[in-house]
Amino acid sequence: MKNLWLFLVRYNAFFWFILFFVFSLALVVNNNNYQRSSFVNSSNVVVGSFYSNVNSWKEYMHLAEANKDLLDENALLRHQLQEMVAKDSINEPLITDSMDNPSRYEFVVASVVNNSVHQRSNYITINKGSLDGIEKDMGVITSNGVVGTVLNVSLHFSTIKSLLHPDTKISVSVDSTSSAFGSLVWGDNTESRFAMVRDIPNHVKLYVGQPIYTSGYSTKFPKGIKVGYVVQTDIVSGGSFKDVRILLTTKFEKLTHVYIVKDKLAKEKLELESLNEDNG
Repeated sequence: MKNLWLFLVRYNAFFWFILFFVFSLALVVNNNNYQRSSFVNSSNVVVGSFYSNVNSWKEYMHLAEANKDLLDENALLRHQLQEMVAKDSINEPLITDSMDNPSRYEFVVASVVNNSVHQRSNYITINKGSLDGIEKDMGVITSNGVVGTVLNVSLHFSTIKSLLHPDTKISVSVDSTSSAFGSLVWGDNTESRFAMVRDIPNHVKLYVGQPIYTSGYSTKFPKGIKVGYVVQTDIVSGGSFKDVRILLTTKFEKLTHVYIVKDKLAKEKLELESLNEDNG
């Protein structure tokens, strides 16, 4: 306490100056319209800048939560999109047809916790498992295209056999009317951005830049998900078929979140098709 008193006594002139300066400034501001207006405007700028910086930090701190909300919303919108196009296949024939059940598909958001891209056989691990309703052979997509299929499932995690795997094969359509089909494979490719569409009938005319879509023939992926664009046509494979090289729309090196496709009619479809094998 003594030290504080000595400090105030020693620097009393400075503190008196500050006191009189503030008092004088208050008199000038209160008794002059121009100065009062300038002071208020300056104060608003300072306070506004302060609150702007505070809000920026708050937004940054809640970025992860906001990102999760956006992903959940995207999953809901994707589900609603499937419902809309199922009801109006004339306006958008690329995604589904009127025979599809409008509520057939659900989409579960998951985070990527491990991902290989440059191996001969690539896999992805996500943070959703059987407790979230994930099952083996479910399709996995991203907002840009196809990712792969679920391979193994535990309670809290699942592994995905990536599209960048030599054993992955996906049925695709090479035009908007779905009159021509092929099999999308990565094969022995060493590049993560390219794949091949094999066994396309020779009479089908293709052009560079033509989009490639999922066919919807399997229970893994809805019809009409864009998977890539043709970059090389008419690669002869022998017989009555040809291959094309495509640029994949999925950027595997940047995967952070994916959507697992839950087909509610998958079990019914597979059980019915299994009867054909039994009768055969």
